[in-house]
Amino acid sequence: MWMQQPTPPRPPRAHFSGIGGTAMVAGARLALEAGWNIRGSDLPLYPPTSEMVKALGVPVATEYAAANLDWDPDVVIIGNALSRGNPEVEAALERRLHIASLPEWLKDVVLRRRRPIAICGTHGKTTTTALTAFLLDRAGAAPGFLIGGEPLDFPHSARLSDEGSPFVIEGDEYDTAFFDKRAKFLHYLPEIAVVTSIEFDHGDIYDDLAGIERAFRLMLRQLPQTGSLAICADSPEALALRPHAPCRTLTYGFAQNADFRGEIAHVASGLLSLRTWRHGKRWGEFRVPLTGRHNAQNALAALAVASIIGCAPDALRQAMPDFKGVRRRMEIFAEHNGITFVDDFAHHPTAIRETIAAARMRWPAARLWAIFEPRSNTTVTNRFQGELREAFAQADIIRIGPLHRAERLPEDQRLDRTTLTQELQSSGRDAQTVDAIEEIVAGILEKAQTGDVVLFLSNGAFGGIFNRVKQALESAPE
Repeated sequence: MWMQQPTPPRPPRAHFSGIGGTAMVAGARLALEAGWNIRGSDLPLYPPTSEMVKALGVPVATEYAAANLDWDPDVVIIGNALSRGNPEVEAALERRLHIASLPEWLKDVVLRRRRPIAICGTHGKTTTTALTAFLLDRAGAAPGFLIGGEPLDFPHSARLSDEGSPFVIEGDEYDTAFFDKRAKFLHYLPEIAVVTSIEFDHGDIYDDLAGIERAFRLMLRQLPQTGSLAICADSPEALALRPHAPCRTLTYGFAQNADFRGEIAHVASGLLSLRTWRHGKRWGEFRVPLTGRHNAQNALAALAVASIIGCAPDALRQAMPDFKGVRRRMEIFAEHNGITFVDDFAHHPTAIRETIAAARMRWPAARLWAIFEPRSNTTVTNRFQGELREAFAQADIIRIGPLHRAERLPEDQRLDRTTLTQELQSSGRDAQTVDAIEEIVAGILEKAQTGDVVLFLSNGAFGGIFNRVKQALESAPE
């Protein structure tokens, strides 16, 4: 008599509501590699996010609807851009489906079985995460990773590693979900944590710098005594975390007393020559294919992590020059008649200042344009009014674009763009406030000269300005 064969268990099912988020599409990639059955939904998406989602090869609805959950998922992963009133949020709650934030799901499914390396801090997280994953990969550590951007050295922004291996993850201090207002990095169970810097940001989540500092101190409580903390010695606020660490610490940076100290020897052909010392002993010299002091600090952070893991300096030295970086981080997206067009994600005043300084370092003879979209939840307010004036001081020509979703803010709380441009003009800068994207593009094409560098600064789509520039250049005379 034939015995009936048991039915094999079906793969677990996850629906990603808000799958177009940078971290969400990366999480969906990890779920696929872990053997999950995946579907998702979002509003209509645009490149590059639409391309990243399409590459998943899974069904994705282009609107939010209760019917999207009818396929009986085991868990509905809710992106942090969604809130009450969203049809899928309401349907999941009404049906009492298992809902989870992406960080919570990552903790339980991915991170518990691996050796998490959380790259945290106000600035430099994405580049440092990508570089750390790249160096560990080239050194043979076979890491997994989740990068909050589009890396140019890997086919995707996330990769699942074998259990027990390193997993490099970008540790964001922003909130987790509408039902979990804790910082994302409080879910990441780091064995190694990096803190690149601490400054005030995310004014919609935190009242002041003290609130952010508290979140970082709470993150440190997850570290095991056998773990490690790498903190930037050049950031006083980050360095103040050291007494709160329950594990060994390694400071890195340019400060003379840093445990892992760096020194920029010279800059040539887009490469930094970075000399390093570990506990006072020469550790190696590295050719870093990034520009700017802040990127040298990012490289030091990645090297410090690699040293903790036990990677050989020679392997890291050979790998470093091949790093291609991350899309939208000092990315040249067009060149025309000797004019260079650069896209960068900078939106915090410190990031803007350092990005402009990096451009000065890379193109010292250029006339430098800074085209800025006030878009983040903090820079659309007047919280950084004075800091933004200082941030643009090294640019020659400044254009301040429209405030993103200005109608959501009372007028007395909005960034005063008129005052900002007037103050820049009084310091000798060519500064203007421009509301129409078409006018910004037309003004650049009319005024830009051979040798100019046009730097676009935004953490969003900037009204499609990048494609509009490309289209305008295609029809412009040579």
